[in-house]
Amino acid sequence: MSETPAPFRSSEVKVLPEWIDFNGHLNMAYYNVLFDQGVDQAYGEIGLGPEYQHTGCTTYVAEFHVCYLRELHEGDRVYTTFQLLDHDEKRFHSFQELWHVDGWLAATAEGLTLHVDQSGPRVAPMPQHILTRLDAMRRSHAKLPTPARAGRRIGIRRKSA
Repeated sequence: MSETPAPFRSSEVKVLPEWIDFNGHLNMAYYNVLFDQGVDQAYGEIGLGPEYQHTGCTTYVAEFHVCYLRELHEGDRVYTTFQLLDHDEKRFHSFQELWHVDGWLAATAEGLTLHVDQSGPRVAPMPQHILTRLDAMRRSHAKLPTPARAGRRIGIRRKSA
């Protein structure tokens, strides 16, 4: 694998008319679709693309948090970035941003992904060639600052009395 750009940037995608909800903007489900399409491209760099599933292993998302920052509309052109924050032999922690091509941030997403042996299915260690690629990506992405929105929790903040 060549030196992975930090962070990984997906190709551009156009917001489709069927993704627009009754409020006239991108339905929340399709933000996830855009993040998923972007991460699929990053997975190709890691070696976890569609062909990897034929090995009997794959990945499952265990947790995924989205922050919706700005509305997207039909025809908007967007791309995602992918930053690997951490990994061990069985899982990885990532952060994505969804950018409008005009340069503004529309949403962020943080995820924890598991490597799964489909024969169980059960969480299992990744093969060394995948871990080597993850190590290279992590070293490259370690040069980036930790995203401000990483590690957020959901809850209602109350002022102390």
